[in-house]
Amino acid sequence: MLQFAICDDEPHMVRELSGHLAAYMGEPPLAPYRVRSFPDGQSLLESGGGFDVIFLDVQMAPPDGMETARLLRRRGERSLLIFVTVLRECVFDAFEVEASGYLLKPLDPGRFRQAMDRALDLLERRAGASLVVQRGNACEVVPLAEVAYCEVQGRKLYLHRAGGSVLDYYGRLEDLERRVDRRFFKCHRSYLVNLDYVQSFRDGQVLLPREEAIPVSRLRERELIQALLRRMKERGA
Repeated sequence: MLQFAICDDEPHMVRELSGHLAAYMGEPPLAPYRVRSFPDGQSLLESGGGFDVIFLDVQMAPPDGMETARLLRRRGERSLLIFVTVLRECVFDAFEVEASGYLLKPLDPGRFRQAMDRALDLLERRAGASLVVQRGNACEVVPLAEVAYCEVQGRKLYLHRAGGSVLDYYGRLEDLERRVDRRFFKCHRSYLVNLDYVQSFRDGQVLLPREEAIPVSRLRERELIQALLRRMKERGA
């Protein structure tokens, strides 16, 4: 079931967004879905997360929409963010939090459909890519979107998930590199990083959510920057 959130302090905008969403999803719906609304950023932050798409007003009482988005990203939330605002100039701030859409009030039905088309396409691509990891006689399917980075220690590989759990198994980093897609970059001989989780790069380290940091080889620094720019372009950021 798709989980949508609408965070806006104006009740009429919540109703309008809900109406556009219902019209887009159609009857019968494209897929089962649920919508929850929040009057401010704080209530959204306290909700427990787990949303696929969040429609987020920019102008609200502190924390405003942009700060709410930063806090969501800082704790590792990968929800697709679609800002809804009267402020055209805030589109530049949206790059920082990897927004997937930017809608101006009053809402244009055509632009709303375009934003939803793109969001559902991104969700479908996220869900489709995964790894099958074999551990003894058992195997586990791991969505690539959940893996923040991978590292090798000795003969073991460690898949570090965004939520903090780690899956280990015997294997070689070179083999894993061939199995993942373009969102992963080999920043060091012992590490692959998911570019979607990179928050910043400085002092020879990539900084990730949950205050994690992994090393970057000096020889790969320029390639990393190029890979990050390429990934932003692929995601339409």
